[in-house]
Amino acid sequence: MTILSSREEEKDAAGPAQAGRNIGRPDGGWRPLFIIMNAGSGLDNAVAARENVARLMSEVDQPYEMLLCRRPRELSAMAERAAEQAARHNGIVVAAGGDGTIRTVAQLVLAAGLPFGVLPQGTFNYFARDNGLPADPVTAAAALVAGVRAGSERLVQVGQLNDQIFLVNASLGLYPQLLEDREVFKQRYGRSRMVAKWSGLLTLLRRDTEMLLRLEYSDRQQAHGADVMRACTLFVGNNALQLDQVGLTEGQGAPGGQLVALVLPPMNVAERLIIAMRGMLGQLGSAPNTAQFFCRHLIVEPLARAQRRQVKVAMDGESAWMRPPLVFRVAPRPLRLVVPPSGWSAA
Repeated sequence: MTILSSREEEKDAAGPAQAGRNIGRPDGGWRPLFIIMNAGSGLDNAVAARENVARLMSEVDQPYEMLLCRRPRELSAMAERAAEQAARHNGIVVAAGGDGTIRTVAQLVLAAGLPFGVLPQGTFNYFARDNGLPADPVTAAAALVAGVRAGSERLVQVGQLNDQIFLVNASLGLYPQLLEDREVFKQRYGRSRMVAKWSGLLTLLRRDTEMLLRLEYSDRQQAHGADVMRACTLFVGNNALQLDQVGLTEGQGAPGGQLVALVLPPMNVAERLIIAMRGMLGQLGSAPNTAQFFCRHLIVEPLARAQRRQVKVAMDGESAWMRPPLVFRVAPRPLRLVVPPSGWSAA
């Protein structure tokens, strides 16, 4: 089987978004990879990463097709096409980008029940790091090929907010505003963790949010609870690495089949800075006047009139508007993540 047999077919089939060599795959050969690379992820190194990954694929005779996404609004449609091709050719969809890119592609892959690969190329890369994937895209590509050929997969828990999934976290309140401010800073000063942290500090100084929320939740044992709370932020986490770094869990993440919810109360500027410092020191879980709990299912209803029709939320570093009630839960189906086989080494 040949995915595409010539450069002319490649151009006609995929248009200007196509960016990669396509290697013929004989019947019975390796499963092809359909790689979606976000040109906006990372430190402006998408071109170099693409060339290096393509070189590796050629060296190991791995069939693949690479699509370069230059406009964020095209990512979902591109992921849908890749999922259709992967289903047709017994292939694997691969997301190359940051946590936001990975989440968007994973949404389509999960719905199709396909295996999923990741080449991290973002600022924080929480999903890849939490799953032990190499940080360098080329090394991650080598690990991916090894996992594909060994048939090595890991079932990864996925969070869900209404009809959208999240892999790392989802939130409402001050945090979505922080993410929007961070994107403005990245456009002006570049993508780096230092820029992200500096923009976050300025958001805490300048922004203020207060919400009145009704929360109804149940845990793994189906114990129920309901509360009305004033809050500046509601944060729901699904990533053990991030949760441990800010001090919400002790290196274990949430118990299997549950999410971690944190409610931060309304605060003045000084209190917000103290909370931010606690998060950086890994002590957020012990901050006073905060509410933290595990849950499998959480319904959030904003009670303020201005928020009853739509609420700004953030999922894995990207913001969007949703209609309440907001239903957080563990997705019924796990993600089939391709990982390197036990004992694999880049050397």
